[in-house]
Amino acid sequence: MHDAEPAALVVAELERLRAAAALGPVLDLASGSGRNALALAAAGVRVVGLDRNRERLAALARAAHTRGLRVATVRADLECGHGIPLASASCGAVLVFRYLHRPLAGELARVLRPGGLLLYETFTVHHKEVAQHPRNPAFLLEPGELIRLFPGLEVLRAEEALVQAPAPEAVARLVARKPR
Repeated sequence: MHDAEPAALVVAELERLRAAAALGPVLDLASGSGRNALALAAAGVRVVGLDRNRERLAALARAAHTRGLRVATVRADLECGHGIPLASASCGAVLVFRYLHRPLAGELARVLRPGGLLLYETFTVHHKEVAQHPRNPAFLLEPGELIRLFPGLEVLRAEEALVQAPAPEAVARLVARKPR
């Protein structure tokens, strides 16, 4: 199953993520069962998987244990208005994949340590043209919106693309750094 593999953006940015991890752990936000968290832990990076789904976090913890990896897990509902339950400037990097809750943008920047890295990839409104889900506009980015959500971060890489494999997807990607 392709979801067991880490996101291509994580693989492509592994060296930057390793460097950012020297500043603090990497937060895998809405980590699910942890495809990205497990890959980073296997690469020797300190990782925290955060999700609201207890079963997925348990699956992540089991997978990490089975593979002899260390992945911390935190259960939190990020959409209840309490923000991210981590200290300000506590993370060397934050990963967000296939998740969009616009009110969290400021929280993502808050938990990043100066010099820290944000990797974000999620669906755009054009996704509706190539796939069935998600279709709700609350979960789809408008053109150029991802960059606009993080005005205080330095953009290192940004793109919006139609990806064909393993299945057609219209996504926006952002790699950005919090100024020192």
